[in-house]
Amino acid sequence: MPTTYLPGTELARRYYTEVVRPLLDRHAPELEHSAALIGWGSEVLGFDSPRSTDHNWGPRGQIFVGPGDADRVAGLTAMLADRLPPTFLGWPTRFSDATAATPVPVHWVQVAELADWLTGQLGFDPRAGVGLRDWLATPTQVLAELAGGAVLWDGLATQPGAAAGGLGAARAALDWYPGDVWRYVLACQWARIGQEEAFPGRCAEAGDDLGGLVVTARLVRDLMRLTILMRRRYPPYSKWLGTAFTRLPGVPEALGLHLTAALQSPSWPDREQNLCAAYEIAARLHNDLRLTDPVDVATRPYYDRPYRVIDAGRIAAALRDSIAADEIRRLPVTGAVDQFVDSTDALGDISLLRTAMSAQLAG
Repeated sequence: MPTTYLPGTELARRYYTEVVRPLLDRHAPELEHSAALIGWGSEVLGFDSPRSTDHNWGPRGQIFVGPGDADRVAGLTAMLADRLPPTFLGWPTRFSDATAATPVPVHWVQVAELADWLTGQLGFDPRAGVGLRDWLATPTQVLAELAGGAVLWDGLATQPGAAAGGLGAARAALDWYPGDVWRYVLACQWARIGQEEAFPGRCAEAGDDLGGLVVTARLVRDLMRLTILMRRRYPPYSKWLGTAFTRLPGVPEALGLHLTAALQSPSWPDREQNLCAAYEIAARLHNDLRLTDPVDVATRPYYDRPYRVIDAGRIAAALRDSIAADEIRRLPVTGAVDQFVDSTDALGDISLLRTAMSAQLAG
């Protein structure tokens, strides 16, 4: 193994430029294609480190062809298998998938027809338009994987057709939620907080410190996801949520400090004080967006009970009222699919997610 670590996107860029592209130019000189490193992988999100190299790591990427060259995918894959060098910059170019039942070393340059690949990842081709079901049925982790990584070459960008354009067009279509969809997703995230913000105090009154910690952790997670969404970023899944949160631009450092302190505080009064401080910072960040009229950022008592909340439901209501489209404003507060589905297996099943969202929209 090389002694010098190279970030995955840079490794992919050099591999394509120095090895893969020359092979394509030699053996398929007329081929229009696009090339990238997108989809799964910590390097796609920019979170890779030397630790990432211990499995499923090495020179890799995708080569995308247009529909007219779809019948060449198998031949191009075989050509690369035959012609790729055994190593690149000290890394093996053929290695096993550690998650496979029977791992076999193979090269990791995937060749695919672009529309087929996009539809397999998303359930739709964004170059043909992104509808409401498409936005809400796609987990933010998947959107982050398509928006992240690196486009190495986009030769399909000028191809005509119903789904015109290459990777740039697909990524531009997924760059961020449309305004009303963003408001709706934010409203549902505030609603999640409103549904549980009184529970840690009630747990404390009941002498259930463990239960109070569990709910506090859920609220911290929801506040982190909310903040990422407010900064116009797609929240990644749990392993990278904290990393993404700490790298956000324009977020007061105090927010992270209060969230950490809420989890570490040994008693409910300290926990409540830090949660309330975090709520008020989040409410100020909401006001900075100017998506609604300014909201009062002060925490307040929960009815007549002796604990304080932000009353997040009123911010959710303000966001829903700001939505112009009746179709979206009238949706239930369940939100996008990963705001109400929390199973890794389910979130990896695009067909299941699109069926679930269709049922939500039909209701």
